[in-house]
Amino acid sequence: MSTGGTAALVRRPDGSTRATLLELLFDVVFVAALALTSTLLTEHLSWSGGAKVLLMLTAIWWTWSVTATTTEFYDPQQRPIQYILMIAMVGSVGMAASLPMVTDGHALIFAVAYVGTHVLRGIILITSLQRQRHRVATIRAARFLFWFLVSGVFWVAGAVTGEVNWPLWVIAIAIDLLSAAARYPTPRLGRVPIDQYERTTGHLGERYQQFVILALGDIILVPTMRVSRTDLDGVRVTSLFCAFAVMLLMWQVYVFRAGELLEAGARAGRPARVAPYTHLVMLAGVVGTAAAFDLVVSQPTGTTPARWLLLIIGGPILFVIGRALFTLLVSTKLPWWRMGCLALPLLVLPWVGHWPPVLVTLAVAVALAAHVLLPGAARETTPGLRFRQPGD
Repeated sequence: MSTGGTAALVRRPDGSTRATLLELLFDVVFVAALALTSTLLTEHLSWSGGAKVLLMLTAIWWTWSVTATTTEFYDPQQRPIQYILMIAMVGSVGMAASLPMVTDGHALIFAVAYVGTHVLRGIILITSLQRQRHRVATIRAARFLFWFLVSGVFWVAGAVTGEVNWPLWVIAIAIDLLSAAARYPTPRLGRVPIDQYERTTGHLGERYQQFVILALGDIILVPTMRVSRTDLDGVRVTSLFCAFAVMLLMWQVYVFRAGELLEAGARAGRPARVAPYTHLVMLAGVVGTAAAFDLVVSQPTGTTPARWLLLIIGGPILFVIGRALFTLLVSTKLPWWRMGCLALPLLVLPWVGHWPPVLVTLAVAVALAAHVLLPGAARETTPGLRFRQPGD
């Protein structure tokens, strides 16, 4: 049930940490956008094409991450926050729908969808919080709005002609990422106090878990959609089983095998600050892996092109590196000897170019299995991605 504007908008520390159904629907919409990103990557398989897809993936992810932070600071049962979630869903649909057309003269759709989502969020928050006379929260929302207005100038200017001005878009996304890293330093308002990051609850950790788990489903969804449009034979079925195995192993890496996180939040709210960046690395790995299996099921036999190798091997490795970075930045504990398992596919790299793509994926699956199943892993890890609770 949603409530009107009379209840307190700011989340209570002792409130429920469970995600609402609208938040889960919000996740599904964004995961669909990630699937389209994987498909786009297979169509622009070059260094420049990959960089452009990465920039747009970052914008999509940043929209999700900032909105998730909003539902951490504010009660998602309240009507203004529900409006924000709905607007973010519309924005994600606009960004996703315009992805294939960004390089075809329709860049402004993507830019307006991205900027509009963030600006409208800020306006709704500031208006609602001022009505409730919540000065501290109003200032916090004003800081976010200020920096999205600044970056919004570059997003729109880089697309106003219909064609993308990529240097301007690079500046725009850099402003978004760096301003958040600096805690949104704003003229006359200062930066977001560090103690506000320390007050994050288990809700934020749960939100990140839910999104990544849903995103991992794209690894099997994208190639399955490809197979449905081609002839189904034994080799393609084997490729799908490889995709399923890699997806499950990456799930193990994320949920169980990523290092000790009991001390999460002990150092100045660090998990809430580093999670958006480290999870971006993981999502890039997921998108790359999904794109790799999209290519493999389309041509599972023959020799493996060099560009395919970059996705097949690099995608899962990038995911594990992102997860390891999160563990390292939060707890400074990392089983480096297990990370060496990731080098296994690299050891056979001089020969795998002559292997069929399905065999290369098997080698990657073996390396991930070794990373997950080596003896002693259970003693070094803790199930789940857990942010330190208030009062821990």
